[in-house]
Amino acid sequence: MAEKKLVLPCIAVSEGDINPRVITCGDPARAEKISKKLEQVTCLAKNREYHTYIGTWKGVPVTVTSHGVGAGGAVIGFESLCRAGAKVIIRVGTCGGIELDVKGGDIVVATGAIRMEGTSREYAPIEFPAVADFQVTNALVEATKKLGFPLHTGIVQCKDSFYGQHDPAASPVYYELQQKWESWKRLGVLASEMESAALFVVAAALGCRCGSCFHVVWNQEREAAGLDQKMSEDTSSSVKVSVEALKLLIEADRKAGR
Repeated sequence: MAEKKLVLPCIAVSEGDINPRVITCGDPARAEKISKKLEQVTCLAKNREYHTYIGTWKGVPVTVTSHGVGAGGAVIGFESLCRAGAKVIIRVGTCGGIELDVKGGDIVVATGAIRMEGTSREYAPIEFPAVADFQVTNALVEATKKLGFPLHTGIVQCKDSFYGQHDPAASPVYYELQQKWESWKRLGVLASEMESAALFVVAAALGCRCGSCFHVVWNQEREAAGLDQKMSEDTSSSVKVSVEALKLLIEADRKAGR
């Protein structure tokens, strides 16, 4: 029997290894926790930041995998997942709030993302919008409401530099970072994170349905405005939302005969 050809050594999985429905996150430890919510779980591969698990929910095959921090590495995971069989990807992660009513512990569901990172430019011209799949987004919204978590839906900003957001004054291009941040505030951008713009564009390029939800860790703008503020590092709520949303999508696909 011919040996399977590796799609990419980075994630160490072969074509056909990945189930069509995928939950992905940055942290390998979080991926393992999510996988434990499935049945018949097996660790498929662990290589670098990419830890991949396969299992089932009510007999439907599901994959959970991690992709690390930042768009460049994450896109290796996203594209490899698509090449290996993924058709639906839900990304669950963390973000920092920008809008003043976005508080630590809330859930943000992204409808679209600002392409301030550089990776997505290798998949589509900058004029192409980074938008989430409508059905996946609706499932994430419905799941959040069903679970009773505070919800915000809208645009998020994606960047490559973590410290460019949190300490822009230290950068030689501080003026550009600060000016654009003020623009995002005036435009009603909900939050800042790092990977969804690239995911949305890659998914469009490869014909995959995708969406993102985030746990809000902190809102620096609330702190600057002197409003009540708390650090929230328990990401279990966003994990629950991602799993519930995937269940809703599976049920919808069953009813539609897919």
